[in-house]
Amino acid sequence: MIIPKYYEDLNMLHENTMPARAYYIPASSQVDTFAGKREASDRMQLLNGKWKFHYYKSVNALEEDFYALDYNASGDSFINVPSAWQMEGYDFHQYTNIRYPFPFDPPYVPYDNPCGTYVYSFDYHADLNAPKVYLNFEGVDSCFYVWMNGAYVGYSQVSHATSEFDVSSVIVEGTNRLAVLVLKWCDGSYLEDQDKFRMSGIFRDVYLLKRPKQAVRDYFVRTAIGTGSKRGTAEILIQLTYFERVIPTRVCIYSADGSLVAEMVMEGAADKNTADIILRIINPILWNPEEPYLYTLVLATENETITDAVGIREICIKDKCVYLNGKAIKFRGVNRHDSDPVTGPTVGLEQMKQDLRLMRQHNFNAIRTSHYPNAPVFYELCDKYGFLVIDEADIESHGPSEIFHKDCSDFNKFHHWNGPIADNPVWEASVLDRVQCCVQRDKNRPCVVIWSMGNESAYGCNFERALQWTKSFDNTRLTHYESARYCNRDKKYDYSKLDLYSRMYPSLEEIQTYLKNAPKKPFLLCEYCHSMGNGPGDFEDYFALMEHNALMCGGFVWEWCDHAIACGETDEGKTIYYYGGDHGETIHDGNFCVDGLVYPDRTPHTGLLEYKNVYRPARVISFEQRTQELRIKNYLEFTDLAVYAEIRYEVNCDGECVESGVLMPFSVKPGEVGCTWLNITVPEKGRSYLKIFYYLRRETELVPAGHLLGFDEVLLHTEDGRNQTAVRLMEQKELAQKKIFVKETETQVGCEGENFTYLFDKCTGLFSQIYYAGKEYLDRPMELNIWRAPTDNDMYIKKEWQRARYDYAYTRAYHTMVYQTEEHVIIKSTVSMLADSVQRMMDLQMTWRIDNNGEICINILVKRNLEFPVLPRFGIRLFLKKDFDQITYYGMGPWESYIDKHRATSHGRYHTKVMDLHEPYLRPQENGSHMDCDYVLVSDGRFVCAAVSEHTFSFNASRYTQEELQQKAHDYELEESGSTILCLDYAQNGIGSNSCGPEVLERYRLGEEEFLFALKLVFYEKYLDQQF
Repeated sequence: MIIPKYYEDLNMLHENTMPARAYYIPASSQVDTFAGKREASDRMQLLNGKWKFHYYKSVNALEEDFYALDYNASGDSFINVPSAWQMEGYDFHQYTNIRYPFPFDPPYVPYDNPCGTYVYSFDYHADLNAPKVYLNFEGVDSCFYVWMNGAYVGYSQVSHATSEFDVSSVIVEGTNRLAVLVLKWCDGSYLEDQDKFRMSGIFRDVYLLKRPKQAVRDYFVRTAIGTGSKRGTAEILIQLTYFERVIPTRVCIYSADGSLVAEMVMEGAADKNTADIILRIINPILWNPEEPYLYTLVLATENETITDAVGIREICIKDKCVYLNGKAIKFRGVNRHDSDPVTGPTVGLEQMKQDLRLMRQHNFNAIRTSHYPNAPVFYELCDKYGFLVIDEADIESHGPSEIFHKDCSDFNKFHHWNGPIADNPVWEASVLDRVQCCVQRDKNRPCVVIWSMGNESAYGCNFERALQWTKSFDNTRLTHYESARYCNRDKKYDYSKLDLYSRMYPSLEEIQTYLKNAPKKPFLLCEYCHSMGNGPGDFEDYFALMEHNALMCGGFVWEWCDHAIACGETDEGKTIYYYGGDHGETIHDGNFCVDGLVYPDRTPHTGLLEYKNVYRPARVISFEQRTQELRIKNYLEFTDLAVYAEIRYEVNCDGECVESGVLMPFSVKPGEVGCTWLNITVPEKGRSYLKIFYYLRRETELVPAGHLLGFDEVLLHTEDGRNQTAVRLMEQKELAQKKIFVKETETQVGCEGENFTYLFDKCTGLFSQIYYAGKEYLDRPMELNIWRAPTDNDMYIKKEWQRARYDYAYTRAYHTMVYQTEEHVIIKSTVSMLADSVQRMMDLQMTWRIDNNGEICINILVKRNLEFPVLPRFGIRLFLKKDFDQITYYGMGPWESYIDKHRATSHGRYHTKVMDLHEPYLRPQENGSHMDCDYVLVSDGRFVCAAVSEHTFSFNASRYTQEELQQKAHDYELEESGSTILCLDYAQNGIGSNSCGPEVLERYRLGEEEFLFALKLVFYEKYLDQQF
């Protein structure tokens, strides 16, 4: 082997690296290098590009000294740097959540440890004023060895940390050769067990920095807001560290408009290498997420200038609440991985901006960097655009919770989880090093308000030590570590350095229990509302709990984006996305990585739209219809609503806007309730709503003026509150003179009218054929339907549903009676739903009334057997002819809506196509339902099938059967049924977030013992725009 086995040595984390320091880009003079402008510096040389590359399945197969100057790399291929080699066609993709993809045998990794050799030639030209040269790698997974011009430079690990080497002694004028060996696994991989695709290589930027021999090596900026006699001032405290000795330094602070607001000139000192200075600012403008004001810091020495941004802010805990700049705040946050379907973990500036733009447009104010530090520029963007950040160390050792135990209960596994790593002193240096790498690099970023020790690694002496160091080094920020609750129950641990009580995915009841029992710390949801597939369904419930409890300081949704790999396109041009298990790997966790608020290409999920409106910046508290007083609460924390939002209103009756306008601005202070008066005309009748819309008043760099921030709707009281279109549909049309001809056999009831022929199946209690005006409507017999294609959030309840055989349920009719009058035919059936090997699931009394004009009224009285679990849904399924592809409905739209997931939708009359109702989740599942509907019209352009009820219902229209959605693993595999499947539902079970979280709340479950489902079907021959 051509290298020492540092990759299996816990005592060798780095060799020849520079001490961790704050991130900055120096220049020869004052240059703006902030937030993506660092290449403007004349002292930075970016080494990104096409590098020579050779992949080896095992490091043991690497025998040549590839780093030697005489090595012939002509036979090697090229690879992009930065990139992950799996995204470039080497090795294979593997997604795991908890389990290690190799044996648990620390510090050893697989003998056949894959690796890649990188060789890059570049030109270097010395700067006499900056003769020192430092080589920086911002991210290499998992560990790497470095050579330059044939000479060994050093070794490093910690995939998401910056490694810096002094290459001044080996770099030469002119052409240089840089060689890097990257290994897929190292002992550090036991601490990098994050829930993500496991990828390898030089995946972040590589660059050189040219620097003087004497210069500022590091600096630490802290800010303090004056109180008492110092009120109206702020102090900027800067601790400077130099390479060898303090040298003369001019320190300046400039305002955003370029005005000098503070300055200090410091003399040199040969006997020390650190210096502390304090700058005072009068009437400072504070940094906060709503107004992220930044000052410019300039550190000028003889041959070098460092330019950085400073935000003045203070984060603290008072009375067990989190305060920013003296105001109690809530984190409206999201967990974010570096992830892209094409570039993997290599995420560039524009990709970062796209994420931040979408987050801001959907009302997020905070980000948790799960579960590792992001690239340094990401934090500068967060400074600039105003996001609060939990900066998380590159630590996750979740795998020890899943190693083999005779007793595999969670109780036992969690008891032993911390033993191998968290509470094992041999790992102390590794854990502490990773925390220090994170803190030292990002310590000057005002957006970072919380240091997180890592994720899901249990708790023990190593994390106690990391927390002690963090609080002693930086007492201006809060500390966080959710996994502190997982430890050996027979030992006592020190939690005094943890500022927050953090949980992931607790139920509302668990949170309430904590809040009622004299809590000592603020409660933070570091992960909640697992956004996998169709979901989550409980944003509003968590919001309400947070807003009504001051000790709840907010939460971070899991997670931002679906993780998947783009693997070409279908013939129709649809992207093919692969997730865990699609790459031939044995150990994987399937589609558990497809759990974001946006698709891999950043198209928003409906869950993101749900979040946006739940966390809108203002809410209507009340509207007094008599006086027309409108009361609105401002949920912003630093900005008057009049400054932030333009408020518009609309009066909507039966889906039509009958009045609209813009409200005159009125002041509503942060966190307070304000009022204004409207002058609207309330319709005399119809289902009417007052809709209030909040639009961004002033343009920002991320969000344009006029962007919709959210909305409210308030039901208005009219003399007749029914939807008048539904009333007309419910009203009986003029009856035909001709009585229905009834033909009854042992198994069927035929009903033939003036313009229709219906066939009723006495075995099922349902219609098997419907002809109206010569048009055949059904492709197959009508069904009672209690199944849905399980959502990801049905992950656990579906096992009970399947055990109950709901997916095989069918109807059995026992008795059918037929009655006829001059105007109707009435069919009554006693029916049950059942499946092979189980007893009756429910008993039903079904009454069908067929009017002489062909209208069908349905009444189904249901009595469930409570031995069975809650129902997925209950309703009727119709297989209409495929050409019935035009939909008009009044209900909650335009996005899908469910009993616990409908805040992104509003009541209205919507027109759409069947295929446009489909939500293309990467793993197919129940989708596209619409609740609280008065009616739905399905048409082929000429013939119409209308469903209407006096009681609102849900519907779903799709080209895909629920069986097809359930059976196919990927959306691109779906095959259309050849029919338009129309599901008319009494209700569906709630969506929830049980894929990784609590069960669906009881009030959202379809668990009633008895209920009545009433519906009317109307068939007619007219164009949609000519009817009703």
